[in-house]
Amino acid sequence: MASKITIDASASASATSKPKPNAAAPIEPLTNDFARLYRHAHSAVILSMYAFLFKAIVADPVPSLLNLLAPLAIAQIGYVTACLPPTGESPKVKKNKPGEKKKHTPGRLESGVNGTIVPAFLSLLLTALASTPLLTATLVLFGAPVTTHHLHTLLCGAHVALLSTFPLVYVHGVNGETWRQIVALLLPMDEVYGGLIGTVLGAWLGAIPIPLDWDREWQKWPVTIVTGAYIGYAVGKLLGGTLLKGKKIMFA
Repeated sequence: MASKITIDASASASATSKPKPNAAAPIEPLTNDFARLYRHAHSAVILSMYAFLFKAIVADPVPSLLNLLAPLAIAQIGYVTACLPPTGESPKVKKNKPGEKKKHTPGRLESGVNGTIVPAFLSLLLTALASTPLLTATLVLFGAPVTTHHLHTLLCGAHVALLSTFPLVYVHGVNGETWRQIVALLLPMDEVYGGLIGTVLGAWLGAIPIPLDWDREWQKWPVTIVTGAYIGYAVGKLLGGTLLKGKKIMFA
């Protein structure tokens, strides 16, 4: 009887206890020399491209943002393929036994097509077909013009998607549980997740100057949103990979 009571009590306790989320580990970037160099140069490249076209974006947002999409996509593809492991898997290094000859293993250049290039383009396709429409609809829900400026809003959503979700799709794939943790802010911080958080916060803060009565050209839709997204991405990526790495925004 006593053993039965003990079993029932333990079963009841396990049923009422809240399961802890099984969060993925922070993404560890690749450690080769080129990866380390481009990781640090990447944000500067992104911001420089945007700064170079900023006046044109203010003057005529639609063609300028459209022209910037391809260079941004190329820079992001270069970043994920050179600096990040696909689908969150770190490359395995086999240690040789004493006296054993070192076997040749395909490098990133040899296995790049199947190992990095294909996942990068699949991630880019998913970003274009899924993330961009979703973010565009979110912009409309948060106050973007409904009856006008459709191309402006779509291009804004495309830039935010390339900055924020494209690297996440590359390293995490389409695992539903991982994306639940991403949306619920349960994922530990790294430079990829930090880029997402920074882009979203930057775009949100970028909306603040729009309704202010300053009568400036750069206040028109969606210049400040895109500008905030670019700056937020660079800041979030830096903090997520350094000071905040491994920390969580929310604890459950």
